[in-house]
Amino acid sequence: MNRLQKLFIPVLGALLLLGNTGFVFAEDDVIHKIVIQVSTDDPRTQRIALNNAVNLQKLYGMDNILIEIVAYGPGLDLLTKKSKQAKRVESLAIQDITFNACSNTMEKVTKKTGKKPELLSGVGTVKAGVARIMELQEQGYSYLRP
Repeated sequence: MNRLQKLFIPVLGALLLLGNTGFVFAEDDVIHKIVIQVSTDDPRTQRIALNNAVNLQKLYGMDNILIEIVAYGPGLDLLTKKSKQAKRVESLAIQDITFNACSNTMEKVTKKTGKKPELLSGVGTVKAGVARIMELQEQGYSYLRP
């Protein structure tokens, strides 16, 4: 074995060992991800959805979980200014819980009532709520429908 080979083998072993350590660290540093569907105007179910989000965030810590609540159909009301949960939704949006309203539902409400729903501060929109849920599941999000 020449001098270069003698030097190369320990260096290669060290690189493999470091690579393995990095891999183990990545598995230990898992972030939980969940999407919560709200598609009902039932106040109790909407409160449960918000409670689920808060409880998960308390359990895992804000830095260890991504939470997105997607509302469509009758559930859209949760994310509007007429919601009984308006202050709570706005507060949770500031606390790293993502809220998205379905644009398709908003368009249907606008056509039916002649008035566009007013979304709360911190609420975003997606083209289709069901499509957003599907996309998040494809990205590894767990799914919850209270």
